[in-house]
Amino acid sequence: MTAQPPPDGTAPSPWEGHIDAQLLDVVRRRVLSQAGPVTELQLAAAVRESGRLLGAAGSLLAMERISAELNGLGPLQGLVKDPAVTDIFVNAPDSVWQDRGAGPQKVAVRFGNETELRALAVRLVASGGRRLDESSPCVDVKLAAGYRIHAVLPPISTKGTLLSIRIKRRTVFSLEQMVDAGGVEPLFAQLLAALMKRRLNFLISGATGAGKTTLLSALLGLCPATERLVLIEDAAELEPDHPHAVTLEARHENAEGAGAVDLAELVRQALRMNPGRLIVGECRGAEVRELLMAMNTGHSGGGGTIHANSARDVPARLAALGALAAMTPEAVFLQGASALDVVIHLSRANGKRIVAELAVVQLEKGRLEVVPALTLHPELGPVRGAAWTGLAARLKLADKFDGAAPLSGGAGHHGYLP
Repeated sequence: MTAQPPPDGTAPSPWEGHIDAQLLDVVRRRVLSQAGPVTELQLAAAVRESGRLLGAAGSLLAMERISAELNGLGPLQGLVKDPAVTDIFVNAPDSVWQDRGAGPQKVAVRFGNETELRALAVRLVASGGRRLDESSPCVDVKLAAGYRIHAVLPPISTKGTLLSIRIKRRTVFSLEQMVDAGGVEPLFAQLLAALMKRRLNFLISGATGAGKTTLLSALLGLCPATERLVLIEDAAELEPDHPHAVTLEARHENAEGAGAVDLAELVRQALRMNPGRLIVGECRGAEVRELLMAMNTGHSGGGGTIHANSARDVPARLAALGALAAMTPEAVFLQGASALDVVIHLSRANGKRIVAELAVVQLEKGRLEVVPALTLHPELGPVRGAAWTGLAARLKLADKFDGAAPLSGGAGHHGYLP
């Protein structure tokens, strides 16, 4: 597992220092021969007893490496030190990638072989209370350290063990901070603040890693402290800056195949908790039926996230999820048109996660349509669409623009809200 010189185009390994494999093996065997959990004192004693003269810095590096292997992410642990890293992908022992917000980048981290990679995947999944083996070759689990682990074993994975790690950062961004970082145009920020104030129901769409959860947390932070937020998630990731937010987390079945509590059941339970706002962290299955029904029974201001390539693809995505709940497309469209008001779409551009479009949900000739109200143009900035006038009226904004003139971002358009 020693670091190798990075190939062209790869980021350097975070494990610099060249602690040789023989020392690591000696210390590892000494530590594992003792009963009980591995402690820092045990590691320090094992390094000293190895007889190697490493110096203070070398001893600390050896302890860190072995602690990561036994209790952490193994050779991947060093990547977590970078606060910008949100995802780690392992495609093969010699193919490790990280995502710092601008897409996957290969790094100079290596596993010795497939056996070591598989052993790490099995240990990480086991630490989350699940098992990864031939009978359960695909597992998704959340660890107490804040990692979300997804692992796939052969032969489901044709070329070896696959490991994906989502790193939960504790920092919660406000909408204002997202504007300052360039992720949200000021005009979009005003519209988002207004739709939360007016309690419109919304869905945040986008691809994996587009920043849907981050934006949702920021929007929930705008809710008044008098409102009770009930958050429903498959894996708890939302941490809004709000004094009255409670989270219900789905539970997977145990090794005997029992004890599962899915998102649909959690939505039903949440409706009995008198929620001020009902939020589903991610609609990915039959729970979409309960969410749409809840929004149609007086629970305004609710929302969630959904995977979609664009805002206009959301109706097709909802129809597909509704089919899992035995709903016809017509039923999904009718429920969706009544339940949903706005779709907020996120995308990546120039290495940034940005709010790219705000669209209005409406029913047209029996089909659910998502009509653009404001779209971020790469050169012109925010440009209004066909649904702008209706959305502005619902949000009680002053539409001061005549004709078909596009809106462009900038200080001249900051004074919209009454």
